Formats: sequence, structure tokens, C-alpha cells
Amino acid sequence: MSYTALYRKFRPATFEEVKGQDHIVTTLKNQIQAGRIGHAYLFCGTRGTGKTTVAKILAKAVNCEHPLDGSPCNECSSCQAIQAGTSTNVIEIDAASNNGVDNIREIREEVSYRPTQGRYKVYIIDEVHMLSTGAFNALLKTLEEPPEYVIFILATTEVNKIPVTILSRCQRYDFKRITIDTIAGRLMELMQKEGVEAEERAVRYVAKAADGSMRDALSLLDQCIAFYLGESLTYDKVLNVLGTVDTEVFSQLLRRVIVQDAAGSIRILEELVVKGKEMGQFVNDFTWYMRNLMLVSSSDHLEDVLDVSTENLKQLREESTMIDSDTLMRYIRIFSELSGQIRYSAQKRILVEIALIRLCRPQMETSLDSVLDRIRALEVKAEQGVWNAAPAQPGGTRAVEAEEAEEQAPPVIQKAAPEDLRRIRGEWRRIIGQTTQPLKNYLQGSVPKYDSETGDSRLFVEFSDRTAHLYVNRPEKIEEIKAAIRTVIGCEAQVEVVLADREGRRGLAEIPVEEIIKEEIHMPVVEEDEPEQEF
Repeated sequence: MSYTALYRKFRPATFEEVKGQDHIVTTLKNQIQAGRIGHAYLFCGTRGTGKTTVAKILAKAVNCEHPLDGSPCNECSSCQAIQAGTSTNVIEIDAASNNGVDNIREIREEVSYRPTQGRYKVYIIDEVHMLSTGAFNALLKTLEEPPEYVIFILATTEVNKIPVTILSRCQRYDFKRITIDTIAGRLMELMQKEGVEAEERAVRYVAKAADGSMRDALSLLDQCIAFYLGESLTYDKVLNVLGTVDTEVFSQLLRRVIVQDAAGSIRILEELVVKGKEMGQFVNDFTWYMRNLMLVSSSDHLEDVLDVSTENLKQLREESTMIDSDTLMRYIRIFSELSGQIRYSAQKRILVEIALIRLCRPQMETSLDSVLDRIRALEVKAEQGVWNAAPAQPGGTRAVEAEEAEEQAPPVIQKAAPEDLRRIRGEWRRIIGQTTQPLKNYLQGSVPKYDSETGDSRLFVEFSDRTAHLYVNRPEKIEEIKAAIRTVIGCEAQVEVVLADREGRRGLAEIPVEEIIKEEIHMPVVEEDEPEQEF
């Protein structure tokens, strides 16, 4: 006997076996029990959610000789004939290949004949949105005033293409995507019937990859079982068959991107290509991983919508502290654009490599998001004192004139920073850590300064980003900064939030790091002149 695919072998035969569409099943059963059966139904929804299956069950139920609570018995001659596809009372039509006016005219002629067996003649028109305009017009009159023994069931995945005149003549039922839990439960049930052992994690991944389609889930499961015939189905085996990537690889890749390690990111991609991973699926999965990270960083109470293990959730929480929300959303936007481009590209790997380099090198772009990322990186360098030496300027008249102008300029004498401000500068990272989100993220791009002209004890928190300045420069946020200073330093501080070089405070200067070093290690910092280079 030939092999039957799982999605055909375990196709629901009664309303009770239909999973994830309880709102539709209950309504149809009540209609059958009450004898309030409509003349035209429209089943719409994404692929693999049960539209055609429910249509066939409905056709059996309305013609069943011994219905059970609105469901077909599957034992009478009518049910068995419909199940076997030999009944003349149930006609299935594929509108994709029978979409002309002549095909609909044939239906109009056939409906005049009463059913030979059973009470109703049922027409199931699949992918009805593929009918031509003329075919829809020809169907209108029959839908409006059909014979009492005729039922039309129209199924479509694109309800927006159905004319309004057709919609108004049908009872519409929307089939929703089936949840991961429902699909996984059904798969585990079928695996037991097939005598195949499988890890729960592996089954849940298949359910997730199906994207709400029970038929797709059964097809993927069938593929995995066939590849490892006679073996237990594990998570790693499922990843291997489907060509997908483990979340641990996504974590490693994201950490490389966060530290702007373009070379390391490309090496990870190279390993995936060598292993034969499909680039389109990789892009979608990595985008989904970053989506989960965004939800974790936004709230602590979204575990129910993440569908990740406890270990992965802990890993996501750790990574959420390494990146701010704005940068993460820029990453997601870039990969979302890539998912649309890569579908029709012959050079998928190159597109992914370009996207990874864009993530690691925001200076290559001119968009607002990339400029903000560059500003944040510069602010971190400014706080840490990490700067690249400027390239030597070639000799010339302009260079000599600039040196002479610098020698003639009078030196600016700055007053020393007060002791408390030096302590605040030394503990600035700890102070930021005492604040709450999103204030903490905004303070990452701030620079603590003092008034070098007066030398008073006020702390100026300077921002180069106007959005950050507007957010932090509010009484409640300033009070939160003061509270953090009291917690870490143990003293009161006057805090003022300013915008860099835009508020007329030319005397502001960064609190010297040398003073902090002297105070902490009690050792003078000696500045040595570099030896002159001979040319």
C-alpha cells in the first residue's frame, strides 16, 4: 500500500477533531442542530488553518443520516461516499484553474437538478478569489436566490479580492492562525499514534516554524521523521533538516554586532553558509530573535508572548543590558528590509554580509538612526578617554600659520573642580546604574561637567542629543539623578541639565580625569613630551 502523508492521514473527519477554530466549529454545529443552515458560506484565512477541511465536514454533516450533536457519524453511506470523494452531491471546484464564465455557467445549469442522495447538494469552491470578474458576476444571481437544496461554500486566502456584492450574500467565517501550543499538542498526539519519540523542544520548534498552519506543521514533521527514520527526533536534528540556526548562534552574532566586530560577524555567517543554512530563513529567525530581545528590554512581564525557554530568557535579559532600545530597533529595521529584498535575490549571502556590516559600521550611513549611533559611540569614547591620534599634518604655510596663532593666543586658566564633583565624575557609571529605564539609557550619552570660570559646586549634565536633553531636563528626572548621587556618593548636589554649546555656557569643562587618578592612587601623573621625530 502506498504511503499517505501525515496531513492527509490525520485530516479531521469530525468537528471535534478540528483544532484552534472553536468559534467556527461551535457556530456551525449549533446551526446544524437547530436546522438554521445557510445557503452560502465564506471561509477565509491563511493557508493550512482548516478551511477546506471544515467545508468537507460541513458537507458531510448536512447530509448525514445519523448526525451526532451536529457532527457527521462517518458511518452512513452518505458520509462514507463524501469521505471517499465519490459522492455526486459534493462538488469541489478549484477556482485557480476553473475561473472562467463558462465554468460558472455549468454550475448554474447543474444546480437545477436535485441531489440524488441526501438532502443537500454542496459546492465547495476553493481559492474563489481567483475567479474572473465575469465569473463573479455570473455567480451573483445563483448566490442571491439559490434552490433550497443547494449550499455554496467559498474558501479563500485573500478575502480582500472578493467583490463586496459576493461578501454581502455569504456568511463570513475568519479562520485564525493556530497557536504554537495547539499545534504542538496536536503533533505530540500524532507522534504517539505513529510510535515516534520526539523531544518536546523539537516539536515546539516545528510548530513555531509552521507559522500558524497545521498543514505546514504536519508536512515539516513528516519531513523530519523521514530523514531520521527509526530514530528519536531531537531539537538539533530538526534544525539540521529545516536548515535553521540555533539561538546560541544568534546570541554570539548579536554580541559581535554590539561591539561592532564586523570581521567576527562575517566569520559566524561563513560558518552558517558552510553548514548549508538557508539565508532567507536565517534572516527571518535572526529578526525574530531581536524582536524577542526588544520585548525583554521593554518590559519584565512579556514571557507569555516570547515562547522561549528559561535558559534563553535568561540569556536575553543579559543581552538587553548591552544595547539600548534605539540601536536595537535600527538593527530590526535593517533586517526587516533585508527579508523583503533577499526573497528574490540571486546573491543572498552578499546581501546578508552587507546588512551585518551596516549594523557594525553606522558611520557608513547617513540616516538619523546611524548618526545617533555614531554620537553615542563618540560619547562613550569621550568618557573613557579613548581617542585615536590625529594623523600628522604635512608641512606647509597653513600649518605654520596655525602654530603661530596658537602661540599668540593667551592661555585660559581654569579653576580646579570641587572635590565633590571629582568624586561624582569618578563614580558616574555607578550613579547611572542607580537610575531606572529609560533614564539610564539617556544618561549613557551624557558628560558630567563643571563651570571652569567660577569653579562653583554645581554639576552640569551635558547632552549633545536634543531629544535626550528634553527628556532628562524635567524636575522628576533631575530629582532621580540627585537621589542616585546621594546613594552612591552620600552628598547633596546641585544638578543642571544643559545642551552642548547651545545655552551660552562657554565656560563648561569636563572634570579632569587626572585629578581622580591622583586622588585614588596617590601618585602624580607625569606628562612627558614625545621625542621629536626626525624626517
